[in-house]
Amino acid sequence: MSKDIKVCPLTAKHIRVALVGQPNVGKSMLINSISNAKLHVGNFTGVTVEKSEVLFDYKDYHFTIVDLPGTYAFTDYTIEERVTHDYLCAESYDLIINVVDSTNLEKNLQLTSELMSMNKNIVIALNMSDEALKEGIEIDNEFMSQLLGIPCVKVSAVTKEGIADLLEALIVQHEAPKHDTKLVFSEAVEEEISVIVEYLKKHKYDAANSYRNVAINLLKNNKKTYIKIHDNPIWTELQPILIEASKHIELHHNSDDIREAFAEEYASFNKGVVAEVLKQEKEPYKKTVTDKIDSLLIHQFFGIPIFLFFMWALFQLTFEIGSIPMEWIDGFFGWFGDAVGATIANDAVRSLVVDGIIAGVGAVVLFVPNIAILFMGIALLESTGYMSRVAFLLDGFFHKFGLHGQSFIPLVTGFGCSIPAYMSARILKNDRDRLLTLFIIGFMSCGARLPVYVLFAGAFFSESMAGNVLFGIYITGAMLGLFAAKILKMTAFKGVDEPFVMEMPKYRLPSLKLIWHTVVTKTLMYLKKAGTFIAAASILIWFLSNYPHNAELEERYALKIENAINKEEKQHFSNKFLEENLEQSYLGQIGKFSEPVFAPLGFDWKLSVALQTGLAAKEVVVSTLGVLYALGADVDEESRSLKDIISKNISFPSAVAFIVVVMIYLPCLAASVVFTREAGGIKYFFYLLAFTSLVAYSLAFIAFNVTSMIQG
Repeated sequence: MSKDIKVCPLTAKHIRVALVGQPNVGKSMLINSISNAKLHVGNFTGVTVEKSEVLFDYKDYHFTIVDLPGTYAFTDYTIEERVTHDYLCAESYDLIINVVDSTNLEKNLQLTSELMSMNKNIVIALNMSDEALKEGIEIDNEFMSQLLGIPCVKVSAVTKEGIADLLEALIVQHEAPKHDTKLVFSEAVEEEISVIVEYLKKHKYDAANSYRNVAINLLKNNKKTYIKIHDNPIWTELQPILIEASKHIELHHNSDDIREAFAEEYASFNKGVVAEVLKQEKEPYKKTVTDKIDSLLIHQFFGIPIFLFFMWALFQLTFEIGSIPMEWIDGFFGWFGDAVGATIANDAVRSLVVDGIIAGVGAVVLFVPNIAILFMGIALLESTGYMSRVAFLLDGFFHKFGLHGQSFIPLVTGFGCSIPAYMSARILKNDRDRLLTLFIIGFMSCGARLPVYVLFAGAFFSESMAGNVLFGIYITGAMLGLFAAKILKMTAFKGVDEPFVMEMPKYRLPSLKLIWHTVVTKTLMYLKKAGTFIAAASILIWFLSNYPHNAELEERYALKIENAINKEEKQHFSNKFLEENLEQSYLGQIGKFSEPVFAPLGFDWKLSVALQTGLAAKEVVVSTLGVLYALGADVDEESRSLKDIISKNISFPSAVAFIVVVMIYLPCLAASVVFTREAGGIKYFFYLLAFTSLVAYSLAFIAFNVTSMIQG
């Protein structure tokens, strides 16, 4: 050993560092610049590959830096790659310095992103920063550190610029508590990682690395991880989970090679990093097809209008095409209810089965076409790579309101149905951003609220104005949601923003297989999670609106109906019976009891009851109003009779206040249950209940009084 090399004693202040990077990034020169010492050169055990190691002191710390052979990716194909791979996986060290060529950032990040999946302590040295500056390349290393959760330090091995900063970063990272890096894959991969992690947690698998690291290695077909876990009893159940996971990921990437799929995942992640942290004065290469498409679709001025057009077209398709099978489904459940009802002699049981269970299930299935079309459109936009671009495009605007660019995907989905919107918020990996988005989704008016808006717009405005009123309601709800997000960000969710990388996958033709898989999976998820709760809620509403029975009332109206002189009079008495029966029911009693609470908003007990039935499902509000105004439960939002009665019995200020409450208050029971699961506990449901109730009541009160003043 050379006398110039200072031998490093193994003490508590010893830091062992693995130096990793692609070939020709200046690792050896960087070691010389750091230590001012000569390298100790030898061979790695069992191979002829050169091993370079240096020992030096800095402040109170003793450093050992091992310069590992250059490798383009974290693989073991060549001898050099195998040496680096085996050392990082099997040897003992404290930190990794990942040396990156600043003039070729995206290519170098290929290795960086793979190292991040190891869940080790990493510091990134952005080498050749002086050359990057000459080439007009500017890297925001501080923002990059926030995005990756890894210290990123600009250095130059030639000029020794940033060397002291790098050493300080090594010490800080070594002393700091261990935390995960912010490597985020696509939704499909993250979903499968979560499934495997939950399985490993459930069986308390003894892992040297984090469960997430084990899951990623299993999905990437890492041989050593497979060998280790293969002899464990959990392998029997884990194997089919891994097979299904691989199929799912390969389907999303239109590939039958899982390694190729992960290469695309890393490439998308790296492109997202580069898009957010790198600025370049001149174009270093000819524009690709992707660049040309991006220049239009994420254009500074045209990008958002193009996106809004796509969303408008999607919602037009959702409601126009979806309305056709909805009529068939509605007719089928009407026929089925009549057929089943004819076989049941007992009135109470028949009412429970037909009006409660069948009607409840029908209410769920009725919206399946809308849900499926909406999912199909979103899957189409996602599979082409467009959705990621829009998230990037809107990121700056959304940040003004405390939201992340990727929040727009669940928010847009919320215009169709809150249930899939809450589930799609999983793409936000930061807990604060995800929770904030979950709280705001309810401000996006779901399709179930549309009948209420159509009814009131038709009651108080002409047909030519009603469309504009509907558009205004939707836009107002969205804007209120953004302002609410800003207030929540400044209060309940205040703290330093933790940005994360938005993937920028390459454009590709949509895969019909993938779209079919997405639509079927998510629609079945909707039916499974939402169906049972809406059906149960319908049964509950049926019970509350039909009990207690009033025998005297039933007999009196049965006699009137029997003695009616024509069909119209029979229908009139039948509707009057439904109205009075509902008034004396448990639901009516609740409405009358709560009437004083809603009196400042101009609501009577009937509007109070309609709001409370809307807690079960917003679709029920219109039919409830039909019953309350003696028109029967079969009326819909297009009913001229109901519109006329509402315009005569409800003042315009009260109607405005009612719409404001419907726009903001707690989503339906099924959506609330899904929200509670996605948010992580029942306490968040009560937070949502308190937040939406307070905001809805306050804004409705303001709307009622302002409208009253304007009317004079």
